[in-house]
Parts: sequence; structure tokens; C-alpha cells
Amino acid sequence: MSRGRRYEAESKLNMKKVMAVVIAILVIIMFVVGIKKLLSSDSSVNDKLFAVGYYTIYENGKWGVIDTNQKVILEPTYEEMIIIPDNTKPIFICTSNVNYETNTFETKVFNEKKQELYKDYNKVEVIYNNDKSNNLWYEANILKVQKDGKYGLINLEGKQILDCTYDDIKPILGTKNVVITVKQGKQGLADNIGNVIIENSYNEITSITNKYEDGFIVKAENGKYGVISASKETILETKYDEIKNVYGNNCYVVKENGKQKVVDSKGNTYLEEGFEQVKQINSNNVVIKKASKYGVSTLSGETKIEAIYDDLTFAFTDTYIAKKGNKYGIITIRNEEKIPFNYEYIEYVSQADFIRAQKENAETDLYSRDFNLKASGIISEINTQKNYIRIRVGEDYKYYNFKLEQKESSEILTGTLFLSKKDGKYGYINNKGIVVVDYIYDDATEQNKYGYAAVKKDGKWGAIDQKGKMIVEPKYELENNLVIDFIGEYHLSEDINANYYTK
Repeated sequence: MSRGRRYEAESKLNMKKVMAVVIAILVIIMFVVGIKKLLSSDSSVNDKLFAVGYYTIYENGKWGVIDTNQKVILEPTYEEMIIIPDNTKPIFICTSNVNYETNTFETKVFNEKKQELYKDYNKVEVIYNNDKSNNLWYEANILKVQKDGKYGLINLEGKQILDCTYDDIKPILGTKNVVITVKQGKQGLADNIGNVIIENSYNEITSITNKYEDGFIVKAENGKYGVISASKETILETKYDEIKNVYGNNCYVVKENGKQKVVDSKGNTYLEEGFEQVKQINSNNVVIKKASKYGVSTLSGETKIEAIYDDLTFAFTDTYIAKKGNKYGIITIRNEEKIPFNYEYIEYVSQADFIRAQKENAETDLYSRDFNLKASGIISEINTQKNYIRIRVGEDYKYYNFKLEQKESSEILTGTLFLSKKDGKYGYINNKGIVVVDYIYDDATEQNKYGYAAVKKDGKWGAIDQKGKMIVEPKYELENNLVIDFIGEYHLSEDINANYYTK
């Protein structure tokens, strides 16, 4: 019994030691696992962080298609550039047998499995459009198709949304989501889901502004102009000699019997004299040109700002961007100077609600709408999808949200790698601040939405992947490229409007 008691006593004592040892081991294991997770950033990469897209490539004088996982979808064997209407969808328009003298060509459309799509049509095309700055785009989610010599529209799923009964379909330059249809020499209008807004009965149709919601100027067979809304309502009858591309407060600038004036949708007339030109209408105020200078009047003719400025543009509330001589500043409707006339150019970025003021040295000052200076530097990106601004200050990049609050890149961006700088060199850290790519590069870009980042060394560019692995050794001189970007081994071409990648 005594032996048994001694055994029990020793057992209890050993159990305490064992438990202490077990706890210590667990703590060590947890510590090691935690450190391992921190250090092994490549093993925790989540592929779902990165979008999958499709891009045209150009190699050895031929065109093909890759996806953003570097898989070649169509081998670069095509003579003509392959058009991808939407980079998120595997739809590839291939053109052949082009005759530039007769302006004829043939098209075939393939998916990622190289299966032919839309075979019921003789021809399939995107509809090109561009704005005043010559930024190019394709009309969203629609394709122009030809059958038996007539044109119609389908969506990207292949559903016909406008019958093939038209002689032509073309864009309204600078305006998205609507197209002009042509039938027997007369123009009409349809939207990008196939609704007919205006029947084919006009000689000409243009948009009042770059927003289709603001309506359309139509020219009748008698040469007179009117206005039709996006909801198909006749706003102004076709009785005017001219209608300017100016709209605000349900008012329009027209010319009738050789006289320019402002009219509203109810037929009321304003400002029949005292100006050479109406530039803008906002609420009850009108920016007018008089004796080659700009000022502001009310619709009833009361002068708010004397016509003493070389240019004047409404910004927000009662605030105007003004030009005096060769310099820009900001004034209020009471002619109070809020930002001095020190700038080469000023614009109000309405999507982000801040003021961007360009200086002589290409640097920009950013002001909040209460006119407080928040940041200065060279703007490299204003991202209205993720609501951030990227500014180069000296040799460093800084990030701001649209409240103009400075943030770390890891607070603004999503991904696995974040650009970092140390001792004049660039590298990459993960979202925990741990260095993944050492500080060895002379310049670099943030990771793009597909997981790739561009790095520069000794004057040449290369690329790394989402884990920081080198996939292209720095070998490209891309000094003529406005944007440096890589998808795998391919870099973006010099012409960013063309939107293709090459080696």
C-alpha cells in the first residue's frame, strides 16, 4: 500500500510537470506557426484576389490572345489585330480578308475554347467611340452585326436586341450607351439595350452634352432644330435655326430669326440680349461671354460677376474657376477670391469632390472643396473605382483617399504586394509590413489587378508575379510608354488606346 501511495504521489507530481511542459510546447508551436505564416507570404496568396481577364498580344508581326494567367488562348497567327469587346469576357473578334480600297473585310468570333460564336451573322464588329480628349472606348455590352446587308445589335451573350433592318449603326461621339441608326438616309436613336428612343426621321442627331440623359438635338428635313429627351419626349419643336450644346435647369440656348436666347422646356424665354455667347447654365445663373470676356448673369439678366475674365467655368455651389491673363484661380459668385491666380490650369474633379490645380513645374496642388491645400506633387493616378489618388512627391509615392487624407498603400489597395522604398531603392512588402521583395530596384509600380508589378533596374524594366517571383528579368527600355504594365512576359504597348500587350 505504501508503495502504491508513493506511486500515486509521484504520479500527481509528474502530471503537473507534464502539463507545464505540454503548455510550453503548445506556446512554442503557436509562436512558430505564427512566424511561419508571417514569413511565408507566398504560401498564403489567394488567387481570388486577382481578376481574370483577356488581352490581345502582338508577337513577331502577328496577333493573338492571352489570359491574365499567361495562358495563350489564340496563338499569334492573325494578320489583323484581334478585338476584345470586354476584357472580362472570352469574346475575340478576328478580322481577315481586308480590302482597304473597297473597305470590305470578314470577321469570325471565338471564345476561350476556340469555338465560333454568333455564326448566324455575316459580320460582327465593336462600335468605336471617343471623347474630346481622344480617349477611345467600345460601346459597352453591344456588338454591331450584319445580316443580308443590313445591320442590327446583339449583346455579348448573343441575344439580338435590335433587328438587322438598318443601313448603318454608328456612335454619337463622346456619349456612351446610345447609338445612331440609319435607315433610308434618315437618322434615329437607340440605347444599348435595344430601346428605340428616336425613330428614323431626322437628317442629323447629336447629344446636347456627353450625358445622354440631358437629351438630343435633332435636325429636321426643313433644316430646323429641336430637342428630344432620352425618355422620347419632344422638349423643343424643330423650329430653331440653331441649338447650342449647352444645357442646365431645363433651359437651352437657341437661335431664332438670327437672335440667340435662352428658352426652357415650357416655352419661356430668357436673356434675349446683353451677351455674345452663353457658355454654361447652372441653376439660375448663366456664364456669359460679353466683349470677349466672361462673367455671370442670372436668367433674368441681373449681373452677378462682371464680364472681366478671360475664361469662367462653373465648379460647384456658387464657385467658379476663373482665368485672368494666363493664370487660373477660383472665385465665388460674390467675386471673392478663394484660390489665388497662380496656376496654369484648374479643374474641379466632381467624381472625387476636390480641386486639382496645375502649377508651372507639372506639379499639382490638391484642395478640398473648402479651399484648404491638402497635398502637392505629380499625380500619377486618380482611381474613381477604388476612390484613391496616387501622387509622386519627389522620388516617393503617396496615397490619399477622396477626403484627401493620406493613407498607406496597404490601406488603399488590395493584393499581396505593396510598393515600398528604402535608402532610395524600391522593394515590396506584404500587408503585414514584412519585406517580400528586397530593396534593389531603381523604380517600380504597384501590383496591377492581375497580380503583376513592373520593376526597373539599370534603366530597364521587367516584371514580378503576385508572390514576388521574377518572371521577366529587367530587359525592356520603355521610355516612350506612358503607362508601364505587364501581364506575365508581355508589356503594354506604347499606344495605351490600342490596349494590347507585346514582348
